[in-house]
Amino acid sequence: MRKFLFLLCLSLTCLTCDDGDIIVVELDFDDTFKACGELVFYKTKTDPSESLSIQVQGLTVEDILAVSSDNTLTLTRSVNGTTNRITYRTYGTQPNASDLFCNDIPPANIDIKSSSESTSGTITITTLLIEDDNDGIPAASEDINGNGDLTDDDTDGDGIPNYLDQDDDGDNVPTSAEKANYSVANGLSNAQDSDGDGIPDYLDADDDNDGVKTRDEENISQDLNPVNDISDPNVGPDYLNPAISTTKTATAFRTHTVFQTYQVAILVQNVAFPNISITTLDFGTLNDSSITSKTRTASPIFN
Repeated sequence: MRKFLFLLCLSLTCLTCDDGDIIVVELDFDDTFKACGELVFYKTKTDPSESLSIQVQGLTVEDILAVSSDNTLTLTRSVNGTTNRITYRTYGTQPNASDLFCNDIPPANIDIKSSSESTSGTITITTLLIEDDNDGIPAASEDINGNGDLTDDDTDGDGIPNYLDQDDDGDNVPTSAEKANYSVANGLSNAQDSDGDGIPDYLDADDDNDGVKTRDEENISQDLNPVNDISDPNVGPDYLNPAISTTKTATAFRTHTVFQTYQVAILVQNVAFPNISITTLDFGTLNDSSITSKTRTASPIFN
């Protein structure tokens, strides 16, 4: 929870109270928010029923996800009371949040007890794109050369760095199927190494060390999937059977899926409601997987 405590004077025109009476208002909202429309960010709470919303016109969801080449984006807008607004409301009954902010015409039965708009403020939206191959190995553990740069580790030379490559060794057997056996306690020390050559299967282009690349051991069906080519059921797939070294030369790599997570956060500076001044309002992070979770296709270069 993010809690903001403010002292409100009974006077509507000043921040000092001649009679000494004050009202304590607690803006106690979750650390996350949602978004809809063009473009409204909002959060709600119950007991008491309240909402805090930010409206930024002229921006779309696509705009806040349009990161630059370094996978970051920063957008800044000034509160002006018309196109860019920050609104705090209280309600007599608990409304449905999507009814409040995601309908062109809100329901007529919404019981708004009070509504205040900030007269100033600077809204800063920051977006960070994190990409991963979801192969069971944390990106940091795919820094093979240990130089802190994930982009220059490309074991199979297919143009896709290992942390985004669902098949790190280019053998057409997904890394997730090659038993890297990562754990927080042991890292990759228990990764399967079928031929005992010191190279774990997920980085080994010839898993059984029979002189034929794993990707070329599709002896039954040439479908870019050596896992289902089994000449001897008692041993398993041909690519793990050193007794079988028949070559069926592969001509392509599998297409890969890169998983994308967008972390969108909002910070507002110098908010000024009629009787509330907030120097820094951390609005939180966007919690909506339909917006923040996406995928893209990566086509490896066959070599």
